[in-house]
Amino acid sequence: MNLQDVDVAVIGAGPAGMAAAIKAREAGADKVIIMERAEELGGLLHQCVHNGFGLLYFNQDLTGPEYGHRFIEKVMDSGVTPLLETMVVRLGDNREIGAVNVREGFINFRPRSVVLAMGCRERSRGALNIPGSRPAGVLTAGTAQRFVNVEGFLPGKRIVILGSGDIGMIMARRLTLEGARVEAVVEILPYVGGLIRNEVQCLHDFEIPLFLEHTVTHIHGEERVNAVTIAKVDKNRVPVAGTERTISCDTLLLSAGLIPENELSIMAGVYLDPVTGGAFVDETRQTTVPGVFAGGNVLHVHDLVDNVSWESELAGESAARFAMDETKRAEGKVRIKAGENIRYVVPQVISGQQEATLYMRVSEPREKVRIKVGDVLTKGIRAVKPSEMLKIELSGDTLKKLSGDTGELIVDCEKRGGK
Repeated sequence: MNLQDVDVAVIGAGPAGMAAAIKAREAGADKVIIMERAEELGGLLHQCVHNGFGLLYFNQDLTGPEYGHRFIEKVMDSGVTPLLETMVVRLGDNREIGAVNVREGFINFRPRSVVLAMGCRERSRGALNIPGSRPAGVLTAGTAQRFVNVEGFLPGKRIVILGSGDIGMIMARRLTLEGARVEAVVEILPYVGGLIRNEVQCLHDFEIPLFLEHTVTHIHGEERVNAVTIAKVDKNRVPVAGTERTISCDTLLLSAGLIPENELSIMAGVYLDPVTGGAFVDETRQTTVPGVFAGGNVLHVHDLVDNVSWESELAGESAARFAMDETKRAEGKVRIKAGENIRYVVPQVISGQQEATLYMRVSEPREKVRIKVGDVLTKGIRAVKPSEMLKIELSGDTLKKLSGDTGELIVDCEKRGGK
């Protein structure tokens, strides 16, 4: 059986995988491979034809294909070996990888380190438990995005969108521009689930109706969707009787969240954080399995691709150092825990011996708050909301102020003026 030794193996060739592979090469890893089950590099960037990419990373306003093209060129120039149309089917706890493609059949790789960059998938109707029949016309917003932007196919003419994630709001605008009518965007929470800029530019600017604290309670139609019933929900997100209304439509798009794609991580024995759905990692983005690193949406769902690239570069550089036996696991570990109004923090553990960047999301919107790590005030913020990720950089000076070499640190998002 074909067995190949490599320094760093990256699984997934989206923005996370490409950034990790490039950085691994720059950090000194000799043989770096990147495995992708699709027929091209870039992941989903090629179907994201809207702008807003690269504002932080490149200081330019780019479309998804433009952002992806810059990284694809870097991959090809860096000496990384891309393996396209290659499906990874096995990842052992010893880091051995089994993959299959039509050219070489089944291949075994024995990498010194692995970077997980498989991205995430959309939550489907089955996960939402929406009552009703099973007609055509019910699909996820990402699938509709591919139909319109890549295949040139309009999925419907009268659309209802359940969920106000970024992809859903962007598709509301895109479908309107293509001549369809978006009847409503329905969100179960009292606030939108995506970025404020998308709410303004995609919904308000195009006068698309937004129903907050509502959900779809029934799908009507036999062969094709012909209507949906929506209803207001109470504080427990339970539909309120008597508030139902029926909206005629021929298509229902689902934009109700993303789930990190971690089947291979589980296979390798990686411990997953039950809140993020991604791996439990330290500040180098190393998982609980030595030599296995993770970055991007497979670790936790990001709202900006720029942060995906930066975080994955850290994972790629760390993987290269591990492959060259440069990484030493710190003796003392400090557990980072979510405190007041913090839903999760990544990484979940730090050594306290090197600079660290913390990514976090709040549990509910608040105004005039401050972020505290342990007893150290790190940042004052005018307003926070769950859809917008917070990024806190812990410098060496800040780490020195944090109490304790081991134990735990609690991250709080508290009202200004609080204790």
